This record gives sequence, C-alpha cells and structure tokens, in this order.
Amino acid sequence: MHGQKRIMVTGGTGFLGSFLCERLLREGNDVLCVDNYYTGSRDNVLHLLDDPRFEVLRHDITFPLYVEVDEIYNLACPASPVHYQHDPVQTVKTNVHGAINMLGLAKRTKAKIFQASTSEVYGDPAVHPQPEEYRGSVSPIGPRACYDEGKRCAETLFFDYHRQYGVEIRVARIFNTYGPRMQTNDGRVVSNFIVQALRNEPITIFGNGRQTRSFCYVDDLIDGFIRLMAAPAGVTGPINLGNPGEFQVRELAEMVIEMTGSKSGIAFKDLPVDDPTQRKPDISRATQQLGWQPKVNLREGLERTIAYFEWKLSGGVKNRLSVKSSQEAYPHLASANVELTAPEAIR
Repeated sequence: MHGQKRIMVTGGTGFLGSFLCERLLREGNDVLCVDNYYTGSRDNVLHLLDDPRFEVLRHDITFPLYVEVDEIYNLACPASPVHYQHDPVQTVKTNVHGAINMLGLAKRTKAKIFQASTSEVYGDPAVHPQPEEYRGSVSPIGPRACYDEGKRCAETLFFDYHRQYGVEIRVARIFNTYGPRMQTNDGRVVSNFIVQALRNEPITIFGNGRQTRSFCYVDDLIDGFIRLMAAPAGVTGPINLGNPGEFQVRELAEMVIEMTGSKSGIAFKDLPVDDPTQRKPDISRATQQLGWQPKVNLREGLERTIAYFEWKLSGGVKNRLSVKSSQEAYPHLASANVELTAPEAIR
C-alpha cells in the first residue's frame, strides 16, 4: 500500500494497534489513533506523538464517532481473558455496538473497513488445524462467551453490512500473537511465562500442559493486516492470520525457562472453563490470496520479547537489547543496542 490516506485505527494504543500505527505512518499515511485506554497505553505511542501525521483521540467506540477517513482498522476490544472477563457486558458492547458504529462510519464515508476477529470464534475446535470454513464449537453462555460470541456477532454484522449496503470489508481471524508492548499482567501465556521466569516465580500451567497453541510474532501479523487491506475488493475474508507452528504449552514454558536462565519451576492448576485444547491455523487461504506467510520463528520472537520484558520490569534502566528487530522494538530510541534509560512505570 502506497500513497497518503486518512486511516483510523481503533484500539490504536494497544499492543497490536501501536505497531499497526507505526507501519501505516511509515507508508506515508495520516493516522488517527482512537482508544479509551481500557487496556491500551499512551506509552506505546509516545514515540509517534511528534509526527505531524499522527493524532490520538480518547474515545470509546460504543459511542458513535464522526470523522472523515479513507480506511478503518477496528482493533478495539480487550483480547486477553483477564481483561475481557473483568467487564463482560462492556466486552459484548465493544464487539457489537462498536462494530455497528464503525460500520456506520464506513458506510457514510465509503471507507474500507478491517475487523480484527479472532481464532476464538472456533471455540474448542473439533477440527484440526482450523480452516476458515469450520464453524466452530462455542458455548454461548460460558465465561468466555462475551468475547467469543461477541466477535462472532461482529463478523455477522460485517458481512451483513457488506451484503446489504455494499460496505467494503476485510475480516481477519487472529491466532495467538506475541511481542514487545504486551502488558505484564494481561494473562496471556507468553507474557505470563516470561514475567514469571524473569522473577524466578513458578511458571503457571493450566491443565496438564499438553494443550497446544500456535504463536505468531507481531511483525508478521501486522504484515498480514496490511496485505489483507490492500487485497482486491473480492477478498473479504474471513482469513486466518497466525503461525502454523504448533507447540504444547509445556514446551513453551520449558523454552522460556531455558532462554531466560530462570530458576523457576512449573506449577500446574486446573484448566479454566471452555479453554481450548488445540489451536493451530490453516493459513492456506492467506498464502494463496495474500502471498502471506510468517517469517519469525518462535525462538527468535521470544528473544525480542524477553528483551522487552527485561527492560520493562527494570523500569527502563536495566540491560542492553541483545537483538535487533526488522521493526525495532523501541523505535523511539536512537538504536536498538543503546543503553535503555527512559523511565517507565511497572504496571
């Protein structure tokens, strides 16, 4: 995608949103970052604030928004169980009312609109790996339903607005993604394990640790977003975006302990209700229609992510970064290999 556009990113101060804003700015666009800071952080976009093409607006998308844009990336919604289960009613509202408001804006402005959906629409799958044609196995009344069913309803709204009003849509189903700027307390497996390992605390595994996940590094996922948005009009999705490498949760824990040199042991706890036992994307559609495949392997991505959390947990004053990213983890710093001195509160 080249040439200047007016692009809005909802959830733009979050983990994924901040990387997306960077990428869009690098490509010469004007970017409006919209967030209510429920799980996002202004710290994630501080390095972008001096860019005259970047603007931040505090707003909750469950309320209408009247702006003029060419494209919309709708990423607004807490994505980890700890956060989306904290206020499940608001999670449903963000998914459903938020989708209606953003689709209404796209309809009025004739903007192309992207929906960040999720692999959680597949629930605890009976098909493995999960292709887009699989309709899923989701409980509509369980504790995860506010997110799972909220995202499923949002997909319904996107395709109905497309069929009924001709809104140009793109729907991506995101599988587990990790990288710098994840929160220390967000409850997701990669950040949990790294933080516990760096603190030499027991690594908490729910269940027996044999359940599987596929982990996509953030740089790869953002590239998938850009490719999907730039695809021909007939490519609406849904399209799976994730790394098809499959790992047992226990394997991940052991890898993190080894890479951090941690003294942590492993503590097993009961598996949460409706937690999926297998998760692996079939990405053949993304490969064929977008020419997309992830490039960063798990060990390489973990090196970058561990370096970030070492810096984060030290308050921004400890350690040098030992690796470089194709998209620097700290682009607001002069170099990825300089001493880190910028203060940052530990959340």
